[in-house]
Amino acid sequence: MEKLDVLAALAALAQETRLDIYRLLVQAGPDGLPAGQIGDRLGLPSATLAFHLKELKNAKLATCTRNGRPLIYAAEYTVMNDLLFYLTENCCGRPSTNCTPLCVPEADAQPARRTNRST
Repeated sequence: MEKLDVLAALAALAQETRLDIYRLLVQAGPDGLPAGQIGDRLGLPSATLAFHLKELKNAKLATCTRNGRPLIYAAEYTVMNDLLFYLTENCCGRPSTNCTPLCVPEADAQPARRTNRST
């Protein structure tokens, strides 16, 4: 994961409403939730919800697919795993093969591919 991608993801999650939305999407699992349900559960007006969902999509933390008429949003677990791996890559001064992130939402998640180690 590139440093700019890490910064975008962290910036997106550093806002209370977006963090609430993301956590709800993680709880919903890979099938995600329709935008209307997200707004209802969090008590968000549609314009506010749309803005925050767009920010999560731009940070690649969420995906959006159309299922008939509703838009379904889902957490992008691979990106979160990549973010966790980036943040813990050299934990305790050891190579990353000795230390993996503590929280891996997917049972079959693989560590991120390393790119540009100097960043």
